[in-house]
Amino acid sequence: MVNVCDILERLISFPSVVGSDNAPIVAYIRDYFVSLGAHVSELPGPEGNRSNLFVSMGPRDRSGIILSGHMDVVPVDGQPWTSSAFLLRQDGDRLYGRGSTDMKGFLAAAMAVAAEVNADDLRRPLHFAFSYDEEAGCRGVPHMIKAIPSVCAMPAGCIVGEPSHMIPVLAHKGKAAVRITVEGAAGHSSRPDRGLNAIHALSSVLAKAVAQSELLKNRKQNPLFAPPYSTLQVGVIQGGLALNVIPQFASLDVEVRAVPGVEPLSLFEPLFEHFPDLEKAGLKVKVEHLSDYPGMQLADGSPLAMLLAEASGRNPIKAVSYGTEAGLFEAAGIPSIICGPGDIDRAHKVDEYILLSELDDCCSVLDRILLDLNK
Repeated sequence: MVNVCDILERLISFPSVVGSDNAPIVAYIRDYFVSLGAHVSELPGPEGNRSNLFVSMGPRDRSGIILSGHMDVVPVDGQPWTSSAFLLRQDGDRLYGRGSTDMKGFLAAAMAVAAEVNADDLRRPLHFAFSYDEEAGCRGVPHMIKAIPSVCAMPAGCIVGEPSHMIPVLAHKGKAAVRITVEGAAGHSSRPDRGLNAIHALSSVLAKAVAQSELLKNRKQNPLFAPPYSTLQVGVIQGGLALNVIPQFASLDVEVRAVPGVEPLSLFEPLFEHFPDLEKAGLKVKVEHLSDYPGMQLADGSPLAMLLAEASGRNPIKAVSYGTEAGLFEAAGIPSIICGPGDIDRAHKVDEYILLSELDDCCSVLDRILLDLNK
């Protein structure tokens, strides 16, 4: 088998920070799969400098399995790394580098296993869906999911390789985030009657947000999660230039986490319904959508859940608190599950690392998935 560490070393070497040009890493992965004889679709996004990759091995007119992961990583700015974040460093069983756990380790394992595939022997196809800008709220993958019906038969399932200690995960909450900006009219603070204070106006939106946060505690419950209800919180407030200036602009960033079956954006409605009152008072309101993806919930006895339980040798976890692209695949009619190497607690941190033993374990599980596709 191709050395998984060699692939991870190359992947880490690309500083594919979320929101930046990802052409170099896309070219490397594309050329790798082309060399294996795979069918590769490079799918540019609307940004113009970022692309998704969808790769198929085996008969594309049959229903197969997707191995899915994102190519982007979070920034390292301000983090005091022991060594270069974009040079793989090994220390015993630990492999250090930005994205080693989240989630280039899974990409490397999937690519290593791909080198073992004899496409002519596959009765069902193995697909690889590698996305961009997941760390910005899953912005890249919707473009790829939309294109899937044009490149292959509808897949039977999708394995999203976010770090889970290779324990299958059946459910997670959905998420949406918006930035609400209120524009008033600036002026000197000695004459508030001649201006429109954007911060004062925004406080009414904040009050609506706090009230909605409390109301959600008594709405739809799902005991798989902690807490078992959907949540809303304001995480950032900005506004004002100086104490003696009537603030013209003020904004707040609001996030919701919705239990499966609840549309995340719907939880903002009490806030949005207040906007006409502000506009009648002469203020302008702007809403910027920062992220939006649905929750995911796979049934215990589903074929995909049973396949991963058998392949991993581990009983699935009912639910996790973090979100992934799996909800978007599920919403598109593709049953999805989370199962990947590493520990989510190492993600985004200084000296992020994955264990060599975790990569080996991942490769072994994916090998068993491959065997199932040959049946």
